[in-house]
Amino acid sequence: MNEEIRQLSPSALWNHFADLNAVPRPSKKEGRVIAFMKAFGESLNLNTYVDEIGNVIIKKPASLGMEDRQTVILQSHLDMVHQKNSDTVFDFDQQGIEMYVEGDWVKAKGTTLGADNGIGVSAIMSLLASTDIPHPPLEALFTIDEETGMTGAIALKGGLLDGNILLNLDTEEDNELTIGCAGGIDVTATGTYNEVQPVGTAAFQINVKGLKGGHSGVDIHLGRANANKLMNRILYTLTRDCKIGIASVDGGSLRNAIPRESKAVIVADNTSASKLPSIIAHLQSVLQHEYATTDPNLSVTFFPVNMPVRVMDADFQHKLLRSVYTCPNGVYRMSPEIAGLVQTSNNLARVIVNDGAYTIQCLTRSSVDTEKEDLGNAIGCCFELAGAAMAYTGGYPGWEPRPDAPIVQIMSSLYQEMFHSPANVDAIHAGLECGILGTNYPEVQMISFGPNIVGPHSPDEKVQISSVQKFWSFLLETLKRTPNK
Repeated sequence: MNEEIRQLSPSALWNHFADLNAVPRPSKKEGRVIAFMKAFGESLNLNTYVDEIGNVIIKKPASLGMEDRQTVILQSHLDMVHQKNSDTVFDFDQQGIEMYVEGDWVKAKGTTLGADNGIGVSAIMSLLASTDIPHPPLEALFTIDEETGMTGAIALKGGLLDGNILLNLDTEEDNELTIGCAGGIDVTATGTYNEVQPVGTAAFQINVKGLKGGHSGVDIHLGRANANKLMNRILYTLTRDCKIGIASVDGGSLRNAIPRESKAVIVADNTSASKLPSIIAHLQSVLQHEYATTDPNLSVTFFPVNMPVRVMDADFQHKLLRSVYTCPNGVYRMSPEIAGLVQTSNNLARVIVNDGAYTIQCLTRSSVDTEKEDLGNAIGCCFELAGAAMAYTGGYPGWEPRPDAPIVQIMSSLYQEMFHSPANVDAIHAGLECGILGTNYPEVQMISFGPNIVGPHSPDEKVQISSVQKFWSFLLETLKRTPNK
């Protein structure tokens, strides 16, 4: 199947992408892809270094005649988001991604594709391996764990890189030149609760499925449904109209993905059980109407299951449902300075309640650090009222735009020249590593760009073939225009 991918143009890039996607590379389990990249650099007899945390740095001298140009750092991350559809049988720890071509797009069979950030990685590999592409001195920086904490970028020490310009190849729209991004922080509520014997005669599992999901930064403004919020709304409604006990809730998967699915197990008495079909059918109709545009495949189903041994006590159930209901989700504030840019948001990413313990995880983003802290405090307060212990971890800074930087001017003019239309030079509401890298390399000019990638962080992820060709030609011409030292 992946042989079809190897026939695409530019062939070097797509072949490296196929090789890369054969290597399992989940965040925090990058050992195999680190070894793969180290072996790749050494096979080219290039200076290859793996730092203490696992970032890989490969340095290549300038091509003939470009020795006097400024050194360019090419940066992408090695890890990828591992998500699959619930009906897809796939072992991310053992299998390579199964890709196929559909029209002008490359997709994966029921899983994330890894174009985020595999296309960037593959482009850099192509440049490192090339023998006929003009380029200045290059420093390839392959970071780890970008998707679940950016710990690779955070741990990168100063003094390892000499470049003056950093090209981050990790955005998803080919007409954008990104020069700023939001920072983020994980806000997590944990605790325990008392369980009691269920008072009821029947048990049911409720499923919320079919949601669009997507990236919790770049897609948050689209108003897509959050499975955790919908499930909580359903359970809250049932407790008003029925006598139920909740045994468990399990919703969402990754901190940086808008939750697509949630399931809950409840116990109901005979009277309540008889009401469930009509209530859930009504709720599904209401939600399908509300989210007809953003989530047309939304479904709410329920079916009988074995009676659980215990359910949460009524007092905790009351507090939990109201805390999750209160928790902010989605866009919190738009930027007053940059039209159309989300300034601050929250993604209610994960809700796990089972066996007397619970974890509720949010990813809060903002390009204003004080506002990020304020929203994190607001989330903490709503769960502290339910007795939760709060943790604020994995914080990383935003990236302040420098629109007057020479590399921004060079690439803006070049884009207009090559494609006969202006590029969108803007900031994004997502976490890029540039803000973190800039803490130890403050004088480096940075810019981020990439091809069209749709649905990153979800099994709907796909990358546009013609856009990869556009991105590749733009990258090559940018390297030719690198200024002198």
